[in-house]
Amino acid sequence: MGPLLPRGLAERLLSAASGRGGDFAEVYVERTESTAVTLEERAVRSAQTGITFGVGVRVVSGAKVGYAHSDDLDEAALLRTARAAALIAQGGGSDRTFSLSRVPAPTHYRLPAPLASVDVAKKVDLVVRADRAAHAWDSRVKQVIATYADQTKRIEVSTTAGRYAEDTQDLCRLAVHAVAEGKKGERRSGFYGGGGRVGFTYFDTFTPEQVAREAARQAIATLGAVDAAAGQQTVVLAPGWSGILLHEAVGHGLEADFIRKKTSLFAGKLGEKVASDKVTVIDDGTVANARGSLNVDDEGQPAQWKVLIENGVLRGYMVDSLSAKLMGLAPTGSGRRESFRHIPMPRMTNTYLAPGDDDPGDILRSVKRGLYCANFGGGQVDITNGNFVFEVSEAYEIENGKLGRPVKGATLIGVGPEALKNVTKVGNDPAPDPGMGTCGKDGQSVPVGVGLPTLRIDNMTVGGTRVAR
Repeated sequence: MGPLLPRGLAERLLSAASGRGGDFAEVYVERTESTAVTLEERAVRSAQTGITFGVGVRVVSGAKVGYAHSDDLDEAALLRTARAAALIAQGGGSDRTFSLSRVPAPTHYRLPAPLASVDVAKKVDLVVRADRAAHAWDSRVKQVIATYADQTKRIEVSTTAGRYAEDTQDLCRLAVHAVAEGKKGERRSGFYGGGGRVGFTYFDTFTPEQVAREAARQAIATLGAVDAAAGQQTVVLAPGWSGILLHEAVGHGLEADFIRKKTSLFAGKLGEKVASDKVTVIDDGTVANARGSLNVDDEGQPAQWKVLIENGVLRGYMVDSLSAKLMGLAPTGSGRRESFRHIPMPRMTNTYLAPGDDDPGDILRSVKRGLYCANFGGGQVDITNGNFVFEVSEAYEIENGKLGRPVKGATLIGVGPEALKNVTKVGNDPAPDPGMGTCGKDGQSVPVGVGLPTLRIDNMTVGGTRVAR
């Protein structure tokens, strides 16, 4: 398989990008083949395939960044793109010549056959099977939306530091949204899905029937749910997907651009206690075949395993090359972008809370009265103060150490670091999410992974429509 862009052309683009000086220039090349299938109301509504191919050029001069991109691959058009990026950065100097050398990349995923080579009819069959299984689960399931999406992305990154890196990044996900209807027209929904940087045979064991039944189970389980009680409560988080709370409430505040601009409440707190002794947070881009994993990031840096918080003490940030340059830090393989049309920025990969020593059953039994959060919906966080609000899509009352009635309308409200300081028990049952996460930041979306073990958090504010006892 030949290069996406001839090496000599990449070197000429770097020369043109450096024509006005600048401290650093980069050429990012991307070719993506994608498939998207949607089924709704018992019929396949769309099955689309596409190819995108383009080049982005970035020039850094001090703290100024110039960025331009083109999907016209003619050399003259690409040279104009490089010069436009140089003009935006407004450095000073003349063209220089550069020689690139390939950087060896680790292999955290390698597929026997790219997802783009799989026949679309097989992908359509997944959503058809999922729809059939969800409706068969229970007659109260009235609506099903099933989606499948994949991409085979090839990237090449060349820089004026002489670095040349390349990677092929396959990614897929199957998801089902089920709506159930109970008495008096009550409607509840469930959502489940997963995948990762895995081959299509992954769905031989993570089957569409399994995905559909879990989505249907969630919807049925919360029919007849009681209104959530508002007030301070002890909360227990289920392992796995509940890590989305950690990702949003804490993870974004540890991205180096927010630290550099001092808009994160974690700025200037390296070495300080920011969480309970029981809390260790890790961002790991090296997990085999995980949704957020990378062999190299979108700046050509190898992905890393990095400790962010260790036993409650802040140890590090997620750092891209620009933040590294301006802050005097080393990059951590965290520079990510949605596509060649976007500038890279520090982002999470797979963000986990490390396991503790507590038995999950004992954690539940330790709570006399509280809320068990089995699944989460959407949420939002204010990076500057850590305030977060999360919708709990599947929750149950805890009464005398046992799960009780299902609860609807619950939200978790708090401040990220304060919530982490109130972690009193951490389970010995670490679990990643099944491969569902997509993270948005500054208009860019990238795939991520999350995870945590069973977790007890005391004095959590729960939003609801009735007063807690």
